Amino acid sequence: MKLYYKPGACSLASHIALIEAGESFELEQVDTAAGTTASGGDFRAINPKGYVPALVLDGGETVTEGAAILQLIAERNPDAGLVPQGGGLGRTRVQEQLNFVASELHKAFGPFFSGKPLEGEARDAAVERVNGRMQLVEAMLADGRDYLNGAQFSVADAYLFVVTNWANFLGLSLDGVPNLKALVARVAERPSTRAAMQAEGLLG
Repeated sequence: MKLYYKPGACSLASHIALIEAGESFELEQVDTAAGTTASGGDFRAINPKGYVPALVLDGGETVTEGAAILQLIAERNPDAGLVPQGGGLGRTRVQEQLNFVASELHKAFGPFFSGKPLEGEARDAAVERVNGRMQLVEAMLADGRDYLNGAQFSVADAYLFVVTNWANFLGLSLDGVPNLKALVARVAERPSTRAAMQAEGLLG
C-alpha cells in the first residue's frame, strides 16, 4: 500500500489514520503544482484529479478523496476503533462529520491556498467563513466531549485536526473556539499524529 501525500495537506489525516490502524504502507511525496511524484512519476497517471491524497492498495486499485480513504482505513482495521462498528447511528455520525469537514470546513480554507494574494475584503470574507464553520464544530463540542463522536477518537477527528490546524499557519486565532482548540491540542499529542508529522517534516 502506498500513500501519495503533500506535507501538511489534507493527506496528513490519512497518514495519521494509517499509523493509528497499524497498517504497513509506503509514502511518496507529491509536487501538486508540477504534477510529479518524488520519484519523478506523473502523478496525474495515478490520480487524474491532481491532488492528494491518493492511496494505492496492494492489489493495484487507487482510492482518492480523503474522506473515502479515511473510511476505508477504518473499515479495514475494525480493531483500531477508528469508526463505530456494526452500523447504526454512531457510524452515520462519523460519516456526517467527515462530510462536513470535507465540504464545509476544508472548502472554507480554499481561498487561502489559491496561489493568489488574499487581502482586504476578500480575506475578511474568507476568515468569516472559516470562523463560522468552526463555530458550528465548537457548538458540537460544548457538551465537554473529548472528540467529535464522544470519548473515542475517530478518523473524523484526524481530518478535523489537520484542517483546523491550518489556522495556526495562516495567523487565524482559535481563541474564539476553545473546545475545538483543545481538541486540536489533544489530537496533536497522539503518538500517531506526532509520527506522521515527523515523517512529513512538520516537526522540528
